[in-house]
Amino acid sequence: MQILTQSPSDPTFVQNPYPFYDRARAGGDLFYWTDYDAVCAVSHAAVVAFLKDKRMGREIPAEFAPDIPQHLAPFYAVEAHSMLELNPPRHTRLRGLVLRAFTSRRIAALEPEIEALCHQLIDAFPAGEFDLLDAYARTVPVIIIARLLGVPETRADDLLAWSNAMVAMYVSGRTRTVEDRAVAATENFVAFMRSYVDEKRKAPADDLMSHLIAAEEGGEKLSTDELITTCILLLNAGHEATVHTLGNTVKTLLECDIRTADEKIVEEAIRFDPPLHMFDRYVIEDCELFGHAFKRGDTVKCLLGAANRDPAPYPDPHTFDPARTGPVNVAFGGGIHFCVGAPLARLELRVALQVLFERCPNLALAKPPQYGNTYHFHGLEALRVTT
Repeated sequence: MQILTQSPSDPTFVQNPYPFYDRARAGGDLFYWTDYDAVCAVSHAAVVAFLKDKRMGREIPAEFAPDIPQHLAPFYAVEAHSMLELNPPRHTRLRGLVLRAFTSRRIAALEPEIEALCHQLIDAFPAGEFDLLDAYARTVPVIIIARLLGVPETRADDLLAWSNAMVAMYVSGRTRTVEDRAVAATENFVAFMRSYVDEKRKAPADDLMSHLIAAEEGGEKLSTDELITTCILLLNAGHEATVHTLGNTVKTLLECDIRTADEKIVEEAIRFDPPLHMFDRYVIEDCELFGHAFKRGDTVKCLLGAANRDPAPYPDPHTFDPARTGPVNVAFGGGIHFCVGAPLARLELRVALQVLFERCPNLALAKPPQYGNTYHFHGLEALRVTT
């Protein structure tokens, strides 16, 4: 197995991680990344296999789980109920409850609302040069998920701040300051959500939180803590990834001189420059895969961004090609942890891009965009444009 060293905060890597992925993939399906002290799956075939293999999970086996520092206890108390971090059977039960409320019909019905919101935001675009992330990309998903959950969109700034602080816990090279901010955000977020759970219990509405409460009280045994964590997860995961994808996609389309959008363009954009580049799996049962013997407790890092640029399933992978055929990309993960919000994300992206280019046919980059030093997330610091 190839052994490689590459700092995830190196400026060249941050701006373009794909050459490193190509170098790693040239040595085979797996390589050892010294900076993470872990085996990484780098080919599309290997990433798909590890995402779906039931001998891998999202929970570190108990005997290998690290001790949680006291100052981080509030953060991990919430994470302990996150379906993203759980194995069956708890994962199965939580996901089933969310999918029961997060129906395809409910998502599809949001299209006119998303479209109207996009027009409203574009009406408020400033004259001259401005940051499209602030004016558009960060606002669309947070308001839509707030409406879907049934919490006031007037608290969008708070929701954004809490989400950003919590998600920063998963960025390489986090500091004590980052941790303290994440804990404070977690406590504020939990208090906020708990107040609305209490309110929805007294006066249910046609929103996601009320439907989850109904499932809980219908004997499904969804605890209040599980409910609060699920709402936080939907907002954090749904918002963060969609913002990055929308920004990355507008950048790509403008650089390719494309000013239109449909389902194929959205799907190719998600493959071409996804918002999440790494997803961890933990070995539950000793096994051998792709010529390597894995032991219980090992970590395998699935490099989603690398799998999406693998030339085996995607010929000429570094070219943006909306007519591309091939397997479904892994930007939304795979297996039992495939993103429950994928249909909503795809809808938001398509509508937001269509409305943006219809209303702003002369949209242009004002400055070369730079990616933020936030690996394993992959998104722009800003997207300065003119209309």
